Amino acid sequence: MKNRYYTAGLLLLMACQAEKSTTGSSATLPAPAGPVSNVWVSDLGNGMYKNPVLDADYSDPDAVRVGDDYYMTSSSFSSIPGLQILHSKDLVNWKLVGYAIDRLPPFAHFAKPQHGNGVWAPSIRYHKGEFYIYWGDPDFGIYMVKTKDPAGRWEAPVLVKEGKGLIDSCPFWDEDGKAYLVHGWAGSRAGIKSVLTINRMNPEGTKVLDEGVLVFDGHEAHPTVEGPKFYKRNGYYYIFAPAGGVATGWQLILRSKNVYGPYEEKIVLDQGKTPINGPHQGAWVDTKTGEDWFLHFQDKEAYGRVVHLQPMKWLNDWPVIGEDPDGDGKGQPVLTYKKPNVGKTYPIATPAESDEFNSQQLGLQWQWHANPKGTWAFASNKGSLRLFTDQIPDGGKNLWDVPNLLLQKFPAETFTLTTKLKFTPNPKLENERTGLLVMGADYAHLSVVSKKDGLYLAYASALKADKGNPEKEQILTKLTGNEIQFRVKVGKDAKCQFSYSQDGQTFTNVGEVFTAVPGRWIGAKVGLFATRDGKTNDAGYADYDWFRITK
Repeated sequence: MKNRYYTAGLLLLMACQAEKSTTGSSATLPAPAGPVSNVWVSDLGNGMYKNPVLDADYSDPDAVRVGDDYYMTSSSFSSIPGLQILHSKDLVNWKLVGYAIDRLPPFAHFAKPQHGNGVWAPSIRYHKGEFYIYWGDPDFGIYMVKTKDPAGRWEAPVLVKEGKGLIDSCPFWDEDGKAYLVHGWAGSRAGIKSVLTINRMNPEGTKVLDEGVLVFDGHEAHPTVEGPKFYKRNGYYYIFAPAGGVATGWQLILRSKNVYGPYEEKIVLDQGKTPINGPHQGAWVDTKTGEDWFLHFQDKEAYGRVVHLQPMKWLNDWPVIGEDPDGDGKGQPVLTYKKPNVGKTYPIATPAESDEFNSQQLGLQWQWHANPKGTWAFASNKGSLRLFTDQIPDGGKNLWDVPNLLLQKFPAETFTLTTKLKFTPNPKLENERTGLLVMGADYAHLSVVSKKDGLYLAYASALKADKGNPEKEQILTKLTGNEIQFRVKVGKDAKCQFSYSQDGQTFTNVGEVFTAVPGRWIGAKVGLFATRDGKTNDAGYADYDWFRITK
């Protein structure tokens, strides 16, 4: 195992562990190379897998194969670090290995929460020994980052095309050396939508060379066409593009012998007779053994957009994705299927979830709500994570406006999260607070808050927090000490029950069952926070001993 170190916004030294998988025979599944999720594993251990391969909010996924290795990225919007990098050897077992950006430009703009903005629908490609990621920021334009080591440090972002409403970009380098960029449009900023444009780029991929050519208009049959991915096969240029909307759409394929079209069109995947709504937007990848596969998302509301893997084949130079029971060339998603034949068998792997806070690096599953400050949190040499309280921004109406929320994705539909903390507020201050949070457009948290006469346990929730509604808080009891365990049990339909324990054995439920909801373009998240009302030169702090996700 090789450790790399990554600094998130000059704040947290984060480990990027690029693990070398141990191979075994096709009949025996090797032992896991690291911690495996207790709540969702796609690999069934018998040569089969179940969808989703990632039951967490890795929305708008794109992937690329280089040799025996697959690398995936996905939308991260305004969460930091952003542009998560996942690695797999077999398309079923994935590990988080790093991030491509540690702060979002413009830096001051993204120092405040910018819900739903930032990184939209990235693409990842490999060209002449380097990995490239392109993404559209709907407010600023199309950016690119690159590296020779996707699990290591990426170069600073380059603004390839400046403008409003430029989204969902994907590069393509043709055999003749010419470079192109296809992208969609956000009607909220550009005033146009449901069309795709292709620009010429310089060979380095750092800037566009023209104003672009409109190559497809989806208004008539494919509204909200977006998220294009650009490929070439057998002399055809292909644009894989979702259409029809996030939750209910379909996968559209465009093809032409000319890069600028005209393009033929065909729907190759939709829900069919399955429970998998809106199966679309993702990546075509192949194996060294000659198989073709397609990764896409499914919108699961509070759980975000989870990632499915579909078998794919070619028929008359059109892809057929999933299973096609009636033979019409339009597939539907598979729920379980034989794992890709990658020539070897690899260990079960899942993205990190729990964190014991025992190393000098925070787990890669953690993201901040905005570009971070260097005073928010520190890994310690005492086996804990220290969160210092930070002042709630002036004018902040609730936690929707607070940047120092340390959160991670819901890892499955049902799970239990327990954390242990010790709170040491500044005795000269009141209303310093730390706790466990389920965050979305509605949110709820269980916290310890300081008052003049000691520490109190509080439960609060805010409905339609994105609209500025205030929290409703209930003071539960005065605490006799400053150590406590918090828990939230997430059940079906994102029903969340908070509880606490002062002895680590008996947990007491608090509040009504809270129903988690999505944030803006993201699923609900769970994590930690530490805030205060006023300024100080000596903030209080919370030491979190561990953060454990179980069934």
